Amino acid sequence: MKKKLIVIKNRSDIGAGTRGADMGIDAMEIAAINAQNDFFNRTAYTEVKTHNESIYNKVQHSFAKRIHFVEEQCQRVASAVKEALENNAFPLVLSGDHSAALGTISGIKAANPTARLGVVWIDAHADLHTPYTSPSGNVHGMPLAAALHEDNLAFKSNTPTKDTLFSWEVLKTIGTASPKVLPQDLIYFGVRDTEKAEDALIESNNIKNYAVHEVRFRGMQTCITESIEKLSDCDHIYLSFDVDSLDCDFVSQGTGTPVPFGFTPEEVKTIISGFLATGKVVCAEFAEINPVLDNKGNLMAETAFEILNHCFVLNFQNS
Repeated sequence: MKKKLIVIKNRSDIGAGTRGADMGIDAMEIAAINAQNDFFNRTAYTEVKTHNESIYNKVQHSFAKRIHFVEEQCQRVASAVKEALENNAFPLVLSGDHSAALGTISGIKAANPTARLGVVWIDAHADLHTPYTSPSGNVHGMPLAAALHEDNLAFKSNTPTKDTLFSWEVLKTIGTASPKVLPQDLIYFGVRDTEKAEDALIESNNIKNYAVHEVRFRGMQTCITESIEKLSDCDHIYLSFDVDSLDCDFVSQGTGTPVPFGFTPEEVKTIISGFLATGKVVCAEFAEINPVLDNKGNLMAETAFEILNHCFVLNFQNS
């Protein structure tokens, strides 16, 4: 029997360096309306309260901007995801910025604390920074480091305040006090914009990244089959899709940190559908759609909704 789909709308964008991703969900809803698709009208949803008003506050944590509010936001997202899973639903999280993924992962672990979780991260960025290493201080570049309980002190370049580090430690323990993901259970697709501190973690932990050129050279199905085998010991899988994994020149600039030479929408559909076919995926997330930056009208949101509609409508109950 198909699981019931529930959309979790998380309009927070306080973890990003550029405002506007808080409007990404609305842009997707507009895309659906313009396509005469009533997905959002017939699908159950829950709204997560945000701290977006905090963007007007003076930044107190320069190496992890607004981390206290991001921490609270991740707690809220985790609670919503946990509740959905405990009600035997499939949470499809639509987020502003990608820092919320730490909350999503935490919610999955809170609902299934003994289950081994695999993470498929479709993104142009590794998101493995910490307050000790981040060159920007934007927390949307840190969710996977927090999930792995990784500080990366070997590449320390910052000296965060005690308050910053307190919130960082809380972030790492949302949902469960232990690491939520093992390095061998993290697989990247499309990562191509990293810093040395992140590269070192990827290399030392032997984290696999299926780069765009590798996927096209070896064949998409070969890479998907191989990655599914790598996650064979995992009980559950979480899919995280950041739209900057798409080729910004081919699609649009409608995301905060666009990177060229990414995937096509069809390639992303194939990746997501391939993992859904395993039956192990318990939650998925779409993030970083920023209509304010879109140089082609609302094309990024339209593309994201097209991917969502293709991958999730046929596989789940949504009415």
